[in-house]
Amino acid sequence: MRAGIVILPEYRWADAKRRWSAAEEYGFDHAWTFDHLGWRSLVDGPWFGAVPTLTAAAAATTRIRLGTLVASPNIRHPVPFARELTALDDISSGRFILGVGSGSDGDYDSRVFGVRERLSGRTRRFAEFVELLDALLTTDTVSWKGEFYEAFEARRAPGCVQQPRLPFVVAADGPRAMAVAARFGQGWITMGTRAAPGLDEWWGSVAAAAHRFDDVLAEHGRDRGEIQRFLQFDSAPVYALSSVECYRDFLSRADELGFTDVVAPWPRADGVFAGREDVLEDIASQVLPKL
Repeated sequence: MRAGIVILPEYRWADAKRRWSAAEEYGFDHAWTFDHLGWRSLVDGPWFGAVPTLTAAAAATTRIRLGTLVASPNIRHPVPFARELTALDDISSGRFILGVGSGSDGDYDSRVFGVRERLSGRTRRFAEFVELLDALLTTDTVSWKGEFYEAFEARRAPGCVQQPRLPFVVAADGPRAMAVAARFGQGWITMGTRAAPGLDEWWGSVAAAAHRFDDVLAEHGRDRGEIQRFLQFDSAPVYALSSVECYRDFLSRADELGFTDVVAPWPRADGVFAGREDVLEDIASQVLPKL
């Protein structure tokens, strides 16, 4: 089991830097930030861009893997984004992971642009977004005319440090998005349902998603062991880092369901993900060395 941490991009770098450095010192395998223009209850607070944040994090660390959780077509176009990803992969010396998802038609990222799209259209756009990104990162020159995107002689040079390209971890809960993960993903990530009334129901939704993904992998001829499985704890009705015992329980249950990686949010002083950093320190000293 590999453990990751999410550091929200809400802190000025003078304050954020210590968190990214600490994540590496604590022994986390990967660290992530949200790739949004604003997020839920924090939309009126401070918020910084994911790409420059991760660039600074890459310069402040040496070992830990870094990623977006998750980038989406709601605010990205594949051609310029491929250039940013190539730069992140280079600056981090091959430590970057692209977490990518379809986004939502009800979140701030879509509302701020005035995007209104049926689910079927959003899923098709997402599939094309990922396929074009894959082409841009693996092919020297790409010309493309699809339903949602166009590119004319887009260049790849110098290409990724990681070959044949940096890894994609695809967020997916429905069968069509899971098919994108099966086709292009080196990893799959789920967070269960946000509507779960209790912890048991949430874990039930996670188990159901894992079973659905097994079926999709089989349909696409991919072996279960070919792809990493990430469980994001953000939507759990109980904060995963509320205590050492709680975190251990989350790890155990995730392992039983076949997840290879888990991701928990860094504790905040109040509101969403409210918790204490001393608990995080205890987890780092008591739990992470045994993983």
